[in-house]
Amino acid sequence: MNFVIKKLGTLLLTLLVLSFLAYAAFEMVGDPVNLMLGTNASPEDVAALRQQLGLDKPLLLRYFRWLTGFLVMDMGNSYIYRIPVIDMIGDKLGITVTLTLMGFALTLLFSIPLGVYGARREGSWADRMLTVVNQIVMAVPAFFVAILLMVFFGVVLRLFTPGSFVSFQDSPGQYLLYMIFPALSIAVPRTAMTAKMLRSSILGEMQKDYVRTAYSRGHNRQTALKGHALKNALLPVISFMASTMAEMLAGCIVIEQIFSIPGIGRLLMVSISNRDIPVVEAIVMILAVWVMLVHFIGEIINEVLDPRLRA
Repeated sequence: MNFVIKKLGTLLLTLLVLSFLAYAAFEMVGDPVNLMLGTNASPEDVAALRQQLGLDKPLLLRYFRWLTGFLVMDMGNSYIYRIPVIDMIGDKLGITVTLTLMGFALTLLFSIPLGVYGARREGSWADRMLTVVNQIVMAVPAFFVAILLMVFFGVVLRLFTPGSFVSFQDSPGQYLLYMIFPALSIAVPRTAMTAKMLRSSILGEMQKDYVRTAYSRGHNRQTALKGHALKNALLPVISFMASTMAEMLAGCIVIEQIFSIPGIGRLLMVSISNRDIPVVEAIVMILAVWVMLVHFIGEIINEVLDPRLRA
């Protein structure tokens, strides 16, 4: 239990420092009052709007007000649209989280069988072919995979119409069909990396003494792999999968632009170009919380499964 408390304390402290650095950085980007009123505004109008937005207060006071508001889901109002930031983020965050989880699920679905198969058939022509394909796929960026999938499945096979996003409320089936291809774009490179890592991890475990002991007790390679080596081989992969899930959320920002998905990534890019600082600050903080939380959960799972790490 102590290691969980220590990890949680480190997580909260890291998020606190990160939130202040992000807030201070965005506050120094530029004065939103000039953006909202223009350069011809009178000094009285400028002073009134600064007071209304709370920009006349010291930086630390503004930061603590923003942080306490964020904790209760009050992220302020958009400078451009003058509506609550939480209303702008709500549905879009759900779309991006769905895309991330689908990409993660597809990565698990394909990478574990491929990694185990490669380790079982080490040195065979199938293993060598799989290794070559893995190297090629890992070298291809996710956005290029997205373009290929969109052209092949959208333009050639016409399984979906590129750019015609359908919301879950309008048609759950069409929504999931449209989302499967951007999810594949994110999953394909990560599947290759995870499968390669799992294969190497299994082969490393197969050389250890406890596997040799299993052989001496009558186990063949397949039963020793599944019954003994696989469990331990998965431990380092869990940490890698945690970082994979964190990076997938960031990768969604690019993929959403290609497939015209109205997720949080598109909102972030639009808000940056409009200098809509409250929206940008909220999204960056949400992304930071997601990344840190996923890594935290991955570390806890690792240490629960492997007590040696707690020592």
